[in-house]
Amino acid sequence: MSARAIFRAVLCSLVMVGALSPAHALTEQELIAKLEAAGYSQIRDIKSTAEGTAVKAMKDGKEVSLVVDSSGKIQERR
Repeated sequence: MSARAIFRAVLCSLVMVGALSPAHALTEQELIAKLEAAGYSQIRDIKSTAEGTAVKAMKDGKEVSLVVDSSGKIQERR
């Protein structure tokens, strides 16, 4: 395989990965809208962490701690 073919393969792979990754991180307003649509309210203490965005909110009358990852997946912390 020539160096040119290897370069093209690597470049193609990088383009594919870029195309499949999220276009951008959620803005704070988008994050709040996503959480409200999922049934959360009183969203506060929004902080960026290594895991994603940490948030405190209320759901079903209970306070919950959440992490929203870079793909937008919401996980409740225990």
